[in-house]
Amino acid sequence: MQIRIYIDTSIVGGYFDIEFEKSTKQFFQWFEQQEVVFVISDLLDLELLNAPEKVRQHLNKYMPEKFERISLDEEAVLLADEYVNHKVVGISSIEDCRHIAMATISKVDYVVSWNFKHIVNSERIIGYNSVNLNKGYSSVAIITPIELLNHENNK
Repeated sequence: MQIRIYIDTSIVGGYFDIEFEKSTKQFFQWFEQQEVVFVISDLLDLELLNAPEKVRQHLNKYMPEKFERISLDEEAVLLADEYVNHKVVGISSIEDCRHIAMATISKVDYVVSWNFKHIVNSERIIGYNSVNLNKGYSSVAIITPIELLNHENNK
């Protein structure tokens, strides 16, 4: 069974960012080789509307059926609100919370992001997973592409 990886907007943008380009391109090669499934959401689609053209168009080079698509629903909105209520992050980061909530509810294997402030941050990860467990959900692994590639290569 393929590993299911939820990607946020920072991963798509990272493909064109000098700092993250090398690792992100390796990460996408892994996807292109069909070793993993990228789980994407309608929230990602909305966020990409404000991105530069090359970022906005990047995922279009892949056939839509290569992705697993999930949607923001009431359950995810409520879970995201709980993250804010428990002060994992502030209300200004509600979209980041919604990414984590959708990934949690969809039981992905990993959430992969370059967002170190609100997502891939040890205090935040503990907070998200504390709320998840308190609300009856499983914890979710939140990691960068570099960490995931290293982890999988060392198996």
